[in-house]
Amino acid sequence: MTRAYDGATLVITPMFSTCIFCNKPLGQNESLEAFPVGERLAFDPARGRLWVVCRACERWNLSPLEERWEAIEQAERLFRDTRRRVSTENIGLAQLREGTTLVRIGQPHRPEFAAWRYGDQFGRRRTRALLVAGAGVAATTAVLAGGAIAGVAVGGFSYAFVEVGRRLVYGSPEKIVARIRTDRQGVIEVRRRHLAESAITPADDGVLGLDLRFKNGSARFTGPEAERIASIVLPKVNRFGGRKSDVADAVRQIEDLGDSERYLRDAGRQAQSLIKPMAAGGSKWKAQSRQSQFNKYGLYSLPTPHRLALEMALHEEAERRALEGELAELERAWAEAEEVAGIADNLLVPESVAAQFRRLKGEE
Repeated sequence: MTRAYDGATLVITPMFSTCIFCNKPLGQNESLEAFPVGERLAFDPARGRLWVVCRACERWNLSPLEERWEAIEQAERLFRDTRRRVSTENIGLAQLREGTTLVRIGQPHRPEFAAWRYGDQFGRRRTRALLVAGAGVAATTAVLAGGAIAGVAVGGFSYAFVEVGRRLVYGSPEKIVARIRTDRQGVIEVRRRHLAESAITPADDGVLGLDLRFKNGSARFTGPEAERIASIVLPKVNRFGGRKSDVADAVRQIEDLGDSERYLRDAGRQAQSLIKPMAAGGSKWKAQSRQSQFNKYGLYSLPTPHRLALEMALHEEAERRALEGELAELERAWAEAEEVAGIADNLLVPESVAAQFRRLKGEE
């Protein structure tokens, strides 16, 4: 926690405000005094877990803050007091008057919880992507129809219009979709097309491997670092989410191997036989064709259930480690998210207040 003075008022804010997966702001709420971060919060009162659901990427940010118990108690009271809620035996959803959404987790079986949690996440992602895709197709169709009505010959430009439509649906291959801090390369920038030139592979010691292409280079990552980086780039590959049947299939794949840890040990071997590599060389036309068809290669070529299962397993494995006491990694992820996002709140704080910060923390 950090403490800041606003006149005579002491304001306490959580140590993080940025999603550790997409680096977007998590927003704020006015409902929980003990935890004012996030517009949608999920909590498990029995296990003492609290998540902030990012509204940009729909991923759940686990909070291991010491103050989480007070926030969970407040969330429990608010959940029980509100009338605008729906509940099953194991999971409840409540909409507070201030606009905050609370998700209460009871004691569901693992497949039920995974299907509910990721079904909601991937479903929202799918809906959003389909709306964008629909708008792109409609815009391209309107341009073609407008040209025909005006008597303009659009035949020669049809390929260009198709490419415009493709980019509106799948996104620009050149767009930077992730900025990631690595141990050896520093902060790397990953473009959308780079994901078509990347692959999940098995490492020699049985851990997960990731061959990642990025701006001005490529590198191989293994073990925990590969898992951390893969958990950041896979949502970009899975931008269209998945149907309920895809999510159910993904959950079943993990269940068949027992848990997320065992699934990740086997993921490299599975991916190696499924990924379609992007061929190198060839004519300029072929290179341009591959550029426009980037969504068929590399990480994109994994079947949808496999991609979703991998994203789910990576997320759950990170949480498992955090809950087993490896909180330093999660705090590091938060710090990197804040840094990569370019958050510089301290630049706006007067030196007198900064000095008070240091005194409160015992640094002076």
